[in-house]
Amino acid sequence: MIPFKKILVTSALPYVNNVPHLGNLIGAVLSADVYARFAKSYYGEENVLYICGADEHGTTTEMKAKEEGLSPQQLCDKYYKIHKDIYDWFSIDFDIFGRTAHPTQVKNAQAIFTKLYDNGYVVEDELEQTYDEQAKQFLADRYVEGTCPHCKFEGARGDQCDGCGKMLNPKELLNPVSKITGTTPVIKKVKHLFLDLEKLQPLLEAWVNEQSVAGAWATNAKNVTQGWLKEGLKKRCITRDLKWGIPVPLQGWENKIIYVWFEAPIGYISITEQLLGEKYDEWWQNPEHVRLVQFMGKDNIPFHTILFPATLLGTKDQWTLVHHLSSTDYLNYEDGKFSKSNKLGVFGDDAQKTGLPADTFRYYLLSVRPETSDTQFSWHDFGEHVNNELVATLGNLINRTLVFIRNYADSKIAEQVPPDPFWDSVKKKETTVTRLLEQVKLRDGLQAVMDVAREGNQYFQAAQPWKTIKEKPEQAHRSLYYLAHLCKDLAILLQPFLPSTSKSIFSQLGIEERAWDDLGVLDLGGQIIKEPRHLFKTIKEERIEELRERFSGKQGTTPEDAFKTFDLRVAKITRVEQHPDAEKLYVETLDVGSLGEKKIVSGLKGHYAPEDLVGKHIILVANLKPAKLRGVVSQGMLLAAEDDNDNVGLVLAPHAKPGDAVTLPGMTPNPKGQVDIKAFFSVTIDAAKDGASVGGKPLLAADEPVVIDKGVVGQVR
Repeated sequence: MIPFKKILVTSALPYVNNVPHLGNLIGAVLSADVYARFAKSYYGEENVLYICGADEHGTTTEMKAKEEGLSPQQLCDKYYKIHKDIYDWFSIDFDIFGRTAHPTQVKNAQAIFTKLYDNGYVVEDELEQTYDEQAKQFLADRYVEGTCPHCKFEGARGDQCDGCGKMLNPKELLNPVSKITGTTPVIKKVKHLFLDLEKLQPLLEAWVNEQSVAGAWATNAKNVTQGWLKEGLKKRCITRDLKWGIPVPLQGWENKIIYVWFEAPIGYISITEQLLGEKYDEWWQNPEHVRLVQFMGKDNIPFHTILFPATLLGTKDQWTLVHHLSSTDYLNYEDGKFSKSNKLGVFGDDAQKTGLPADTFRYYLLSVRPETSDTQFSWHDFGEHVNNELVATLGNLINRTLVFIRNYADSKIAEQVPPDPFWDSVKKKETTVTRLLEQVKLRDGLQAVMDVAREGNQYFQAAQPWKTIKEKPEQAHRSLYYLAHLCKDLAILLQPFLPSTSKSIFSQLGIEERAWDDLGVLDLGGQIIKEPRHLFKTIKEERIEELRERFSGKQGTTPEDAFKTFDLRVAKITRVEQHPDAEKLYVETLDVGSLGEKKIVSGLKGHYAPEDLVGKHIILVANLKPAKLRGVVSQGMLLAAEDDNDNVGLVLAPHAKPGDAVTLPGMTPNPKGQVDIKAFFSVTIDAAKDGASVGGKPLLAADEPVVIDKGVVGQVR
């Protein structure tokens, strides 16, 4: 089945001096994760490695560390954890997320540098380098900005133009300015070491011409690479005057470091060694038996098709070079680009705080993956994809199939049934999914999976089990038998794309997770399923609009400012009664200290028994506009957290007394007379194991954090 013995998957190493946004995720780590998960399921886990890690050296790290008052190592430690936490939340399943600030990287980068030098591919020359006289320091290429001399794009960096994609030197920019001081830098001539790409071009070009075809590189990867080669490669500086980095291993050059663009791709090799020790060479120096598949955004293409391969070829050693290169264009946000400083767009830490499941983000990002041109993240489109595809198509099929088996077959899948042409059609569609994923066509592969789900819904409607269960029970059980197996196969097909959803389906079927070779297998006869649960929730239009506004960069006030207008108080539940006209509602009587007694209506029935509520110190929105709910006036609303599985846990302050105000650190409350429910829901309150928070700041009652009952992690409502 596998043409090579091993498949090595890499994602472009993210800089760990910032927070990744959704465009960064789909451009590299998420796309690589989908392919690696598929490959492990299809080819066998022992035959596949997914390698990624933090790119930690260079001027950008030095400057960011100065801004934050940290050492470069402290900064890297801080952002490494931020990145790792975000990737964990998105269920990115690396075999290792390593680091370039590591002894293995020093050893490997210096060894490769030395071999290139010994082979005559590293030469000395002078570089006209930009110098900021006000800051009294040389500037990294990316710390100089100006107008591109080729396409006239304003805001081009000194290393590359995002407008036309051409690699640049800072001195080529028109109207250059220092990003540090805003002044015009001067040019100083400095001696440096260069990689002689001109000398390496014949060897590299022969390899590119063969491998770009054999490996079916992405179109933009082919175009960018051929553009470089046609223009003619030039010597490129590989040293810098910095302190944070890997020292040049040559006598007389010890005060310079190896430029980060040269050593960062070597990080793939070093990080593999961090995982496997000396056995890393079974993957990186074994080209006859290892296929290297690399994922990145289009701005990283030349580093992986020109500079890194040229570096390895120049050592004259046997290296595993890229087979297939999957590169994306840019994912933009609504009508602009992602900008953390301008609060525009969704970044990884923001996504965690929305209360939406990670799989909904994975699904949407993969659905709009910018494979052939730039695409756009739109909240309205996000809601359409979740509601019309995940909820109405996929979730609906799984839920109603399992509910029917529970209600009409005592939760047992039929033992044996006659053949059905439907299953032949399913297997044919599954073969299409496999072929697309083998070709690394991830977006098309996901849509092919959804085509399988759509066929399942059509089969369900045509089979009419709600009708045949009474008139022709054997026919109903046959259709439910095939639908149950379709649920199992969808769990397998979805595992690369939506791993948490896949696990939930397997769990509801009452079976262990299965691999790709189980597709089409009919062996669930007699299986007792577990209690069915909804996979996804509909996202209401008001919620979509709230999220769009929250990340628009146009907010007039911060969440903390809006929170000041709410009067949140600790309240003790003294009595709980059944609502007289609503089976699923309680009426609670509260002691709110100086505010006296209040009555509210809540939907806690089914989550708490009345006796479990009496005596609890809850959090009340005391200035919420009263509302009549099924004939009973509710004088406020209690706060409770809810997770993706409909688990509900009250927000509690057992240490505080009734009437105590609930605030944020350093906040002076300024409550309005009354607020409506829409205004309250415009502020997102996140629930985590350590309590509730707004904008990352904890909710406090009597100067101590509130707690979330039952450890529910999600969103407070």
